[in-house]
Amino acid sequence: MSAAHTRTGREPGHAVVIGGGISGLAAAHRLLEGGARVTVLEASGRLGGKLHAGAIAGVPVDLGAESMLARRPEAVDLARAVGLGDRLQPPATATASLWTRGALRPMPKGHVMGVPGDLLAASGVISPDGMARIAEDETLARTEAGEDVAVGEYVAARLGREVVDRLVEPLLGGVYAGDAYRISMRAAVPQLFEAARTQRSLIEGVRAIQARAAATAPPEGTPPVFMGIDGGIGTLPAAVADAVRRAGGEILLGTPVEELRWAAGEGWRIRLGDRTIAADAVVMAAPAGAAAGLLRADCPAAATALDTVDYASMALVTMAFRRADLDRVPDGSGFLVPPVDGHRIKASTFASHKWGWIDAADPGLFVLRTSLGRYQDAADLQRDDSELVALSLADLGAAVGLTARPVASTVTRWEGGLPQYSVGHLERVARIREAVARMPGALRVCGAVYDGVGIPACIGSARRAADELLGTLTPDSVPAE
Repeated sequence: MSAAHTRTGREPGHAVVIGGGISGLAAAHRLLEGGARVTVLEASGRLGGKLHAGAIAGVPVDLGAESMLARRPEAVDLARAVGLGDRLQPPATATASLWTRGALRPMPKGHVMGVPGDLLAASGVISPDGMARIAEDETLARTEAGEDVAVGEYVAARLGREVVDRLVEPLLGGVYAGDAYRISMRAAVPQLFEAARTQRSLIEGVRAIQARAAATAPPEGTPPVFMGIDGGIGTLPAAVADAVRRAGGEILLGTPVEELRWAAGEGWRIRLGDRTIAADAVVMAAPAGAAAGLLRADCPAAATALDTVDYASMALVTMAFRRADLDRVPDGSGFLVPPVDGHRIKASTFASHKWGWIDAADPGLFVLRTSLGRYQDAADLQRDDSELVALSLADLGAAVGLTARPVASTVTRWEGGLPQYSVGHLERVARIREAVARMPGALRVCGAVYDGVGIPACIGSARRAADELLGTLTPDSVPAE
């Protein structure tokens, strides 16, 4: 019997959250709303995980994730709940391009993760031969998707490899830093997977998705698709942490968990170096490798499944230029780069254009950033910071004619930063959750490994984990709305 079951009266149970990224912090926030006692354990000296606020040349910037999906409510709701509502800002521009075939080309419209519903939408990016291959989709026999299939594999079978290599790959790469020929369509692009299962023609399937979206289009004045925060998305974890502390939660930094064990009649025992703490429930919000190591003794089935999750590493190069030094300021919010074109950078964001608060912080500076590194293509990440800056400047020179030197630069490396949703990912996640749910002690998992790598998905995952535990920790409570 767990310690939670031996408490008397209405004394709240103690939940320990392992991991102080946005998922762990969101889980702690939810648990405290529900009346539990909470301790957050973070191995590093910083909260927030891939959300990281910083500064360059005195201008506040994000050194990790920079925006969040606003049409999904969890992240925006949490920001408002912790006092950041008045700092929410949409992008000032969302006009992105593709750097491909030697030029910056407008990002085609009318697509679902790069899959066009209109053949003309792909013109200019796709060659005449590639356009002819796309048209074959209308007459090809059905391509079975089965229980799951790689995005690239299915789209190439229907529309040809050019669509994958020049449209799908850079868009998926911007989310996962991954390989479209390995990423699960069912997990990463569920709308497209449903179209593949129900439609013979993929183009017709995309058109049906677009028609449904148009029929249910949000009314005028609805918030934009994406949202940022004045000062950076990286300010959200600190605000959530402050709210957790105000509600009585404890947060311990520089506190790696060395062992997690369940003992009948005693509950969870969590060893932290020379001391051990007890818990009635545990939320595992650590990355897959760390989670597997801690669960291996008591939940080997979950650990085995977690061991199969791969990660991609990447680096962000943030640079500030004097506008007076620029021959011309690039237009738009930035550009994506198809790997097939052989360039070093995979994307560039013109931060001063995209976020009004960056531009307002110093109108005399132009801030941009590039990203490097993809799944199983991390050789450049072994270079030192100055080399990554030089590689970025060379590609920016070729893409937009940039010849100026930055007045400041900083490189942020995300080693194993993005989990890869390979084919069968949803089944893997189901096995993990089933295994932890069978544990005699109250245990749940959350984070980017499970339900999506975006900020709202991580927060939604955290809320689900917290809500499933609250009945054990506070039997008389109702999960917060």
